[in-house]
Amino acid sequence: MDRLRAFEVFVAVVSRQSFARAAEALDTSPANVTRYIADLEAHLGTRLLNRHSRKLSLTESGEALFERAKSILDDMAEAEAISASSGLAPRGRLRINAPLSFGLLHLAPLWPRFWALHPEVELDVSLIDRVVDIVEEGFDLAIRISRSGSTQLAARKLASSHNIVCASPDYLRRRGTPTTPADLAGHDCIGYTYWATGDEWQFRDDAGDQHGVRVRCGMHSNNGDTVVQAAVAGMGVICQPSFLLGPHLRAGRLVALLPGYHLPDIDVLALYPSRRHLSAKVRVMVDFLAEQFSGVAPWDRD
Repeated sequence: MDRLRAFEVFVAVVSRQSFARAAEALDTSPANVTRYIADLEAHLGTRLLNRHSRKLSLTESGEALFERAKSILDDMAEAEAISASSGLAPRGRLRINAPLSFGLLHLAPLWPRFWALHPEVELDVSLIDRVVDIVEEGFDLAIRISRSGSTQLAARKLASSHNIVCASPDYLRRRGTPTTPADLAGHDCIGYTYWATGDEWQFRDDAGDQHGVRVRCGMHSNNGDTVVQAAVAGMGVICQPSFLLGPHLRAGRLVALLPGYHLPDIDVLALYPSRRHLSAKVRVMVDFLAEQFSGVAPWDRD
């Protein structure tokens, strides 16, 4: 069995939801398509497709194979295009993972610009706040907000973001304004589930001395936008990155606190599996994002 051809047939059947339409697209007979699918299932020892009277559906094994097989075929098509002519545009599906809030606020407006430059690249964007395993979960590229990169992945820094402690004017009128990190222990705070040090907020003053305080959180959330909106509504003090807070600080809905005390900055990183065999579609995306975030970061611009 020609496994590469079998993958091509399998992907065509799934994409077109029909053995007959797949046969037409591949310029072969429905009988050949049926044979390839049967041989592939026999080779793998598992059923890939559930055949119903009017539609096809993937089994769990079929779903896993479809993602990988399509990626393999896309990479092959891209490799052939590069070999044929270095001037041909990158192509194929590009699977990107990014944090939810950052993806909505700062990446979503960029996709139309990228697609206008590279229309042959099919964007598949997944917004998940948890840290994904890029290789295991089949992503080509991940945007990660982190104080450090990865020892196992290639990384390119796109921008930096400041962590800022702030609260609404209404909250500060009611509860007073903290002037030192220690004062936060007596305030209502709103915690972020994925904060690296949990409810222990670590500051450094202008002299370089460290100040840690355990805050009391009446609310936690795994989503930064939720934390910010709760603070705008007057629920308490928060610590969040400037890429979320910029518009609220400029509009006066939130007030930055504790001048002279600083939290560690975080980097916006593009992570990908390998520098050595970087595909054209990943390369152009990383270069595009680096250009878009060059200079002063969008969230720090007036």
